[in-house]
Formats: sequence, structure tokens, C-alpha cells
Amino acid sequence: MRLFSRKSNKVATNGDSTPLNGSRSSKSSLKSPITKNGNGSTFTSPSLPDITLPAPPDPKLDPAAYLRSIYAVRERSKYVYNKAKRNQLNHFTVDMSKFSETASYVVSIINVSQHDHGDERQVADRHRAQRDYKPDYHSIPPHGRWQHFEAGGRPRVDQLLASWPSSIDNQERTRRLIDLFLVSVLLDAGAGTKWSYKSKESGKIYRRSEGLAIASLEMFKAGCFSSNPAEPCQVDGAGLKSLSVEQLGKGLQVSEINTIAGLEGRAGLMSRLGDAMSNSEMFGSDGRPGGMLGTTIYPNGFLYAKLGVDYLLSHPSTQASSVPIITIPTLWNCLMNGLGNVWPATRTKIDGISLGDAWPCSSMPGGSLAQPWENIVPFHKLTQWLCYSLMVPMNKLLNIRFAGEELLTGLPEYRNGGLLIDTGLLTLKESDVKRGLTAFRNNSMLKGQQTVEVIPLFSTDDDVIVEWRAATVGFLDELLLEVNGILGLRGAEQLTLAQMLEAGSWKGGRELAEVSRPNTKEPPILSLSDGTVF
Repeated sequence: MRLFSRKSNKVATNGDSTPLNGSRSSKSSLKSPITKNGNGSTFTSPSLPDITLPAPPDPKLDPAAYLRSIYAVRERSKYVYNKAKRNQLNHFTVDMSKFSETASYVVSIINVSQHDHGDERQVADRHRAQRDYKPDYHSIPPHGRWQHFEAGGRPRVDQLLASWPSSIDNQERTRRLIDLFLVSVLLDAGAGTKWSYKSKESGKIYRRSEGLAIASLEMFKAGCFSSNPAEPCQVDGAGLKSLSVEQLGKGLQVSEINTIAGLEGRAGLMSRLGDAMSNSEMFGSDGRPGGMLGTTIYPNGFLYAKLGVDYLLSHPSTQASSVPIITIPTLWNCLMNGLGNVWPATRTKIDGISLGDAWPCSSMPGGSLAQPWENIVPFHKLTQWLCYSLMVPMNKLLNIRFAGEELLTGLPEYRNGGLLIDTGLLTLKESDVKRGLTAFRNNSMLKGQQTVEVIPLFSTDDDVIVEWRAATVGFLDELLLEVNGILGLRGAEQLTLAQMLEAGSWKGGRELAEVSRPNTKEPPILSLSDGTVF
């Protein structure tokens, strides 16, 4: 079933120099004027003081550092996006006449949004839980893991906080949530169509991202990631390294009939995360993800003095005015450098340095004079997902603010990217369709693989997937401008990119997948998952 018609002949194009909806700055539209306090209520925050962000690494001097930086994601993806606007991609036909239609669809999702994604098969129950954000767009939360924990309308994070004794201050509560959120995000790769999780607390069944969120939360509460039986609600290096494939599978309720994609990859990721926790400079002597927060004294009473490592809060770039302000590059470098060895060593390398989620792409600048780094486009999807997710508890519980949020991009994953295909904006070229379908048929012969709906399949490093993801980053920026224009939002009222991802594009991609491929609800293109990228 297709909601959006595709043109069969002429395809509209657009040049690089022509904005899709005027000359408004994308940076200004990405700023976040709204924050929330520890009780979840919304208030308008004072403007951040002018903070000079560090310049990106020079790719000519240190290409690996540049490609690992947050700056490189948008800058490198722009090369592919500019080709997309001219309909010059190698693997996709681009119909720019579908752009406005895609934006209007995202707006329709935002205006009737926030439905329950607990059990995706319970369509009727889900739609009864719908909520219209219009006109209170400022109430849309930023994209982050917090919302996934609330599947089914149950405030699980608030309930978790309430379960801890009052003697645990907000500093330690935030550290514990960072522990939980980091592990949960790293486990949040595509689970596949056959996996589900039955909550031990409610008995309800959840799937995909929400299922992984609730499974990781219940494992966290059971002490599966802690080496200290007296402190189950924490994550530490020793606990992570002792988590076997079998134990993780048991926690995720994996069985022969309830299979999950990339179980071994997820277990390996947890083990390598445990090794990374030995970096006491960033994660403290306890070796906990929450150790990155550190401790210090602020006159406003939000933070309390303790002995401990002060990585984020005592970093020279952190501002200690009326509220603490951490720059996004500081948080980014903590995650990229502190977790660098977590990613598989087989990833793309420059000068022997693994780049993580960064891949060669044929649509990048090439030629005989190009340097090896110039054909690589980085995404760092899970690290960005971590940034979006970890900022929320730090802001809600400790009123920490963040400078430079506009550096983060839309997440290049299959829901946001699937939106572009299912609306007809992108169409996979016929030669690649044939190649992907051959790969699907070959993969379907393996035990446990779905054969209900035939969908083009590619490996994560395939040029089709890399080009698709790079185009997605650029189109999400342009969609934000167009969506704000349709909603009539200006200045501080504009949606941030994180809000559009949360209430619009990600949910829109999922909705279209449910309608277009109702048996599996898969995206329009499949990627072989090892549990460490998507």
C-alpha cells in the first residue's frame, strides 16, 4: 500500500545555491529555547551567554581527528546532499517535487503525535493514546532515550527515581541515569522483526527500540550490569565484562523462536564498554559511565560537593555561571575518546586509527588528487544518539545547559531515511534493487530470517547504505526549515532539530513502514546488522 504516488518520468531537480524555503539560518532554528526541570514541567530558560566553541580539527593536519569530530558529520554529508538536490546520486533517483509533500506529512505527524509504541501490533490501543501537540509545540520533548522508557504511557524513569531513598542526591541520581541511558543506547541497534520482550513488571509485550529500552531498564534494576550486589542500579566496568552472550540473551529473552539480530555483537559491545571504563580520568575510580559527570560545587545548589573525578564539570570549557554550561564538543570528545575502543576494530581506519561509524562513499569528492580521507563520510549515529539522550537527565535533574547543540545532526538511521523513500523523495535505482533483492533471497535461506516481505538488503558498509544515510542528514536539516515554515513558527518558537526528530520524522518513518509493509513493519531498505551501528 502506497500513500505517496511516484512520478514515472520527469524528475524535478534543485541547484545547490537555491534554499528550499527561504534564507533563514538553520543554525538559529536548531537552538533550544526550552528546558525542563526535575519535575518534568516546562519553563523558558535565560539565553546562554556567548560561548566560543573550539574550531574543528584541520583535516589536512589530522584527518582522523577531523572525521571523528561532530563537525565532520554535517560538513561531509553536505557533499552527498548537494548531489541529491541535483538528482546526481549514484544509487537513488531524487524527486525534489516530493520534498514539500514529505514536509507536510511530517507536520501531520507532529500535529497528531505522541502515541504509544509499546506493542506495535496493538493499533487500536495505540491510536487511543494519541495526543495533539498543536499549538503547544514547545511541549515536544527533545529526541532521546527517556521517551522510549515511557512506552505504554508509563513514566518508568520517574518511577525509578521515586524508588530510590531520599538520601541519594540529584548528583548520584543523574550518574545512575547516565549509567542506564548509555548502556541502553548502545544496546539499541535494530532488533529484527521476530524479537519481542515481555515486561516482567507489567506482562505487556514490547518490540524494537521500546522493547530494548524496557528490557535494558529491567536488567539494570536487576543488577545485570553491576558488579556490586549491594548497588544493583549502577553500571560498572567489572559488571559489563562479566556479562556473557548467554546472560545477555537471557536478559533480552532471546530464544530459538524469539531471535534478535546481532546478539553476539551487542555482547561484544558491552564487554568492550567494560574495558573502556578503566579510563579513570573520564569515568572515575568506580569505572562507571556516570563518572563522566564528575562533581563540583556550584553556588545555586544544583550540584553538591563530593570527592570524585571532574571530567565534564571541571573541564576548562565548562562555564560555571548561574547554571553550569557544558559545550557539545566537550561532551562529544568525552564519548568519542572515552568509548573509542568500543567499536569493532574492523571499521574504517585512517593512519591506523579506527574512525567508528564512518565509511567510504562513491558520491564524495574523488579524483587522482584526492586524499584518502576525502572519500569518507562519518555519521557516528550511536554517539549522537548518546549525546541527545544523556543531555536530558543532566538537564532535568541538575539544570545543566549545553552550548553548541546545533552541531548535532539528524540521526542517519532507517526510520528517518525510510521516510524519504516511502514518501517518494528518494527511489532506489533498478540495478541496486536487483542486487539488494538477490542479497535478500540469499540471506532468507539462513535460519531465523524473515521471508514474508521481500525487501532489498545490503551490508552496512555498502555504498547504497552510506549514500542513503548521508542524504538523510542533509534532508533532515532542510525538513526542519520547511516544517517550521509550515507551522508558522519563528525565532525562539521554532522547533529544534531534536524536537522534529522526536515528534515528526522518526515517528513518520515508522508509521509509513507500518502501512507500506504491514507484515514486518520493516524499512524500505534493509541493512545487515551486527548490533553496533543501527
